[in-house]
Amino acid sequence: QVTLVESGGGLVQAGGSLRLSCSVSGGSFSTYAVSWHRQFPEKERAGEEREFLGCISWSGGEKFYAEPARGRFAISRDNAKNTAYLEMNNLKPEDTAVYYCAADPNGEYVTPRRFDWWGQGTQVSVST
Repeated sequence: QVTLVESGGGLVQAGGSLRLSCSVSGGSFSTYAVSWHRQFPEKERAGEEREFLGCISWSGGEKFYAEPARGRFAISRDNAKNTAYLEMNNLKPEDTAVYYCAADPNGEYVTPRRFDWWGQGTQVSVST
């Protein structure tokens, strides 16, 4: 069983930075693609899907960022630690959301898709 646990969320002022971690246990982390997503409370109530932010390949050599993440967010991974990261800079109040990591065994592909395994999420709140 593959388990993902996010950490590093919290309250930060606008313009600040946070680094989220995604620790993965079970399976073969070094073969998985890992992605990051977020869910806004109002959109969750409306039944909308989580917003895809980006994905990193098994080696870290390929990355894809969706428009909301380009320029301010960066995804990385450390296969020795079974952990992936989402570095977020110049945060804005509109970045307030629950952030999720997800993974699947299609390790070479970084495009948006339905991922097999998900974490429980970590809250990020950005104040003005």
